[in-house]
Amino acid sequence: MELSPSLYHWLIRPKWITQKHIHQNVKEHFDFENKKILDFGAGTGANCPLCLPSNYYGIDPDVSRINYAKRIYPDYTFDVFKNSKIPLKDSSVDVILIVAVLHHIHPKEIKTYIKEFQRILKPNGGKIIVMEPCFTNEKSISNWFMDKNDNGDYIKNEKAYLNYFQQHGFRAKVLKKYRKCFFYHELFFCASI
Repeated sequence: MELSPSLYHWLIRPKWITQKHIHQNVKEHFDFENKKILDFGAGTGANCPLCLPSNYYGIDPDVSRINYAKRIYPDYTFDVFKNSKIPLKDSSVDVILIVAVLHHIHPKEIKTYIKEFQRILKPNGGKIIVMEPCFTNEKSISNWFMDKNDNGDYIKNEKAYLNYFQQHGFRAKVLKKYRKCFFYHELFFCASI
């Protein structure tokens, strides 16, 4: 079932869950001061408060979610993402933030996006920060729950997620694995050029 943007923002991305499971983890490992950020799959904009409006650019293919984000975060920049070309200049972004997006994208399409990430990231220091639901060998109930209840058709295990980036020359490092909201097992990692 597809939720309206406001219901999604209220139920799936409420401030307390976003703060606890996303923002606290990101802030523990990264400083976004004076960094240009691309929020790839920005949705309703819940992660834009991680940085200043002047340094943030959020894209998502869902027009209704982007319109909602523009309404509740008017100082931030959001655009509808219409094709596989990210509308940013080469080497213009310090950090790409990807939160709960990859498991919605067919694996064959991810290669195209990774090439775009390589193009827009600043060399020598550009980073991709990723948080995704992740299948594990030890958590069969969590695996079953995520498989049955998540709208994403492509939840992977840790090795498969890291492989997306490593096979394109990125160095990938797992920063944390944790449980979110009882049944979701999350993988938090960074990929660097």
